[in-house]
This record gives sequence, structure tokens and C-alpha cells, in this order.
Amino acid sequence: METITCNGTGDSSTIFYLMGIPSLPKSLFLPIFFVFLLLYLLILMGNALVLVAVVAEPSLHKPMYFFLINLSTLDILFTTTTVPKMLSLFLLGNHFLSFPACFLQMYLFHSFSCSEAFILVVMAYDCYVAICLPLHYPVLMTPQNSAVLAASAWLTALFLPIPAVVQTSQMAFDSISHIYNCFCDHLAVVQAACSDTTPQTLMGFHIAMVVAFLPLLLVLFSYAHILTSVLRINSQEGRSKAFYTCGSHLLVVGTYYSSIAIAYAAYRADLPLDFHIMGNVVYAILTPVLNPLIYTLRNKDIKAAITKISCPQKPKNARKP
Repeated sequence: METITCNGTGDSSTIFYLMGIPSLPKSLFLPIFFVFLLLYLLILMGNALVLVAVVAEPSLHKPMYFFLINLSTLDILFTTTTVPKMLSLFLLGNHFLSFPACFLQMYLFHSFSCSEAFILVVMAYDCYVAICLPLHYPVLMTPQNSAVLAASAWLTALFLPIPAVVQTSQMAFDSISHIYNCFCDHLAVVQAACSDTTPQTLMGFHIAMVVAFLPLLLVLFSYAHILTSVLRINSQEGRSKAFYTCGSHLLVVGTYYSSIAIAYAAYRADLPLDFHIMGNVVYAILTPVLNPLIYTLRNKDIKAAITKISCPQKPKNARKP
């Protein structure tokens, strides 16, 4: 996309106009609204159900499920930064965002995305310790250490996007700047600026590499050790149990990086602008929708806890009236 030629100073008087999906006919706005609303409700209910199940069931008060609580919380926050505005855009035609609101949305979107990547690394480390160092697990994965690992993931992600957001906010924008996206993504906002976009594009690319590929390398490194340890297990039952322990996490990691790959491919490929925008939308929605489904369908402990909450059993000694 070419840099927009305009005259502006880029201050709090700037208003951003979200273009949404430019070639989408207005007759499809309402169906798209209902699709996004359904997905958003599924995200909220699915992740909230996982949260309640883990908190309410004492047998799930373990490091693995503590990190799952963090993941579910992130999925709720991640989508809440973007989806409500998208719903407003498609239902009410509310395309405008103020300068502070746009940059706050940009910061939160990228911060929560970074947090999710780092939480997935922490969960991979938990699997590594559980399978490769089982005798050391009670010492290494104490509640205090688990809290420190989770807090480190959150805090690192809160600081990482700050340089890019601050520098982008100092660029020159027209009084009404058009953003070719459904929300204030960093690259889309940079491309709406009047000034030279090359430094900010490079900075965004480097941060994306750190956030996307460094955590992925750490996850792959953990699973290389896990696979080596699993192959040394003689019994088929032991191998199956080890793979079951990591199966849900592997699927979540695959979903997360698949959505990133879709967004990146949509941006880099020579495709119409609408495909670039839809790639970003898929990235913003796909993982939060699938994560609770993966954990509720594949994890028998989570399923049992949800069933216990949904259908509480009556006490055996309860007298009939």
C-alpha cells in the first residue's frame, strides 16, 4: 500500500476513519455483524467457562491450569480491544476513532498479543519440566515460581509495544486519516501517516520478529527435548500419557502461529486490499475462539470440572420429600 500524501501534524485533534472492508457491500454489513457477534459471544462464554471451571475445582489448582487461566483471560482481553469496535462499525456505521482511542487500542492489541506468545512459552516450559524433569517438578513449578513466570510474561509484553506506539504517535497525520483496517493495527496506522513510514515499518517488523519467532523457537526447543524424552519411554502407555499432557498445548500453539501466518501471507502476497484486512481479522479472532474448544474437548479434567459445574449431583444421602 502506498503512503498517503497529506498535510497534518499528528496530534490529539486527528480523527481516524476505519475503512473496514472497503469493497464489502453494505447489504452484507448486518450478516457480518451477526457472524462477529456470535464469535465474540463464543469467545467470552468459552473462556469464561474455562476460568470458572479451573477456579472452582480444587483438583485443577496446578501450574498447567494456572497458566491456562492466564491464557483464557488474555483471549477475552485481546478480543475485547477490537471486536466491539468492529461490531459498532458494521451495525451502526461508526467508523471514527479519536487519536487517543486509536493508539490505546493499538497498544492493547499488540500488548495482549505479545502476552499470549510468552504465556505459550511458559506453558511449553511447564510441559518440559513435567515430562523431562518429573522429579524436580514440585521444586521448579511451585505456586510462587508459576506466578513469577506468568507475571514476567505479562510485564514483558506490556513494555515491548511502547517504543513503536510512542514513535508512531509522533508521526504526522491529516486531520482525518483513513485506516484501511477494521481496527488500529500498527502497520495500518503507520501507512495512514503523512511522513516517511520506512523507519516505523522496520521497527514494527523487528518487534514482530522478536514477538513471533523468538517465542516459537523457545517452544520448539522445549518440544525437541520433550520428544527426545518421550521416545526413551519404553511403555506405550507412558508415551501416550506424555503426548496427552502436551497435546492441547501443541494444538493451541499451532492455531496461534497459523493465524499469524495467515495474517502475514495476506499482507505479503499480491492480493486485493480486502484480503490483507481479513487476514488481520482472522488473526484477531481465530485463536481466542478455538482455545477454549481445544481445552474443553481434549482435556478430560476440564470437561469433568465443567460437567460438575453445569450438572451438580445431588448428595447421595439426601432425603426424598
